[in-house]
Amino acid sequence: MGYPEPNKQFIFGLYWKFAHLREQYESREITVFLEKALASGVTDCPKNITSIHVIDCIGKNEPVNNTAIAEKMELSKASITKISTKLYEDGFVKRTRLNDNKKEIYFRLTSKGKKLYELHDKLHKLEEERFYRFLDKYSSTELDFVRQFMQDAVGEMEQKLIT
Repeated sequence: MGYPEPNKQFIFGLYWKFAHLREQYESREITVFLEKALASGVTDCPKNITSIHVIDCIGKNEPVNNTAIAEKMELSKASITKISTKLYEDGFVKRTRLNDNKKEIYFRLTSKGKKLYELHDKLHKLEEERFYRFLDKYSSTELDFVRQFMQDAVGEMEQKLIT
């Protein structure tokens, strides 16, 4: 097998640079969120971004059960059970049962959870708008290629994780 062409080597280097930058960004994301929460008067906040995203998922879908949260977030039910239990203990969510289903537990946000949900939603919308502005510099043909590339890259990564 010969050496890959320079363009492929360059793309491979960018791939790893992007992976490292993404890791740094994720580490910084919770710190920035906690700072903004504190600045907006929210003094009590989960210390990991996945818990914030569970609050977001509940806020968008309440009342919602563990199974639905796990499906929407593409996480295991065990992970969601652990996170939702901690969020309940910390007063961000409350447990309820629907009148027609006394067995299943559903989650709703408390007022404390709603404050975090609203802050996260606001920050998420700003980030989404920023990303769309970034994409504006590409033509629809280029965006079609980027979409296909990202779908392929996600599929490749998912495959790596299950094998």
